[in-house]
Amino acid sequence: MSDNLIEIDHVTFAYEAGGRTILNDVSLNFRRGKVTAILGGSGCGKTTLLRLIGGMFSVLSGEIRFGGEVVNAQDQAQLYRLRRRMGLLFQFGALFTDLDVFDNVAFPLREHTDLPEDMIRDIVLMKLQAVGLRGAARLKINEISGGMARRIALARTVALDPEVIMYDEPFTGLDPISMGVTANLVRQLNDATGATTLLVSHDVQESFAIADHVYLLSSQGRVVASGTPAELSSSDDPEVRQFIRGEPDGPVRFHYPADPLAQDLGLTS
Repeated sequence: MSDNLIEIDHVTFAYEAGGRTILNDVSLNFRRGKVTAILGGSGCGKTTLLRLIGGMFSVLSGEIRFGGEVVNAQDQAQLYRLRRRMGLLFQFGALFTDLDVFDNVAFPLREHTDLPEDMIRDIVLMKLQAVGLRGAARLKINEISGGMARRIALARTVALDPEVIMYDEPFTGLDPISMGVTANLVRQLNDATGATTLLVSHDVQESFAIADHVYLLSSQGRVVASGTPAELSSSDDPEVRQFIRGEPDGPVRFHYPADPLAQDLGLTS
């Protein structure tokens, strides 16, 4: 058995034929039982990578392998089977507002299993206990805070005990305490379940605190660097240093490439 549960092999992707290339000949490996962080600025293809792993889109070239099996976005039977082994925490939780907290967490269990309701009840309460919200089981979604919503979404994500847990910007919009709690939960759930964790983020501090391995993507959709948090922290690469330190000046420019402003405003002769 390979040490890698998921392998991204020279993948290139664009949302439209002839459109901007989002991922450009990207190769990454995600080791079983480890927390791997995928860092990079907005628009570099981090979330797109998770969507490709989940088979939401087809790659233009290259392969994505899950447990040695090539993911085929056109094979619905395969996708349903593989997605049963995946858990995805959406960027903003994506909770069902017409269901209460308990029923949100119970949803994947009712959708994907034939378990009796008493067993579903026990599993839901245990998952909510793990994120510290068992007492909120019967609250409505409009009665909870943003930080609570993220933890409830996390409980739903792990309800089926997936082999791989994918987190899309889990720290966005959280206060410092909720951010620290969420980061600890990501690490604890990984270690307790033996799952493989993919963490997409632009939050360097929290990601470095819990990740075993880190990939940094550039705005051109390429892998700029990879290694342990310590290795990236000590990197002399200007782009790596700029991102990690949050420096305004460096190889990564604030402005998206464009013609000169004066030209666009018709001020040139």
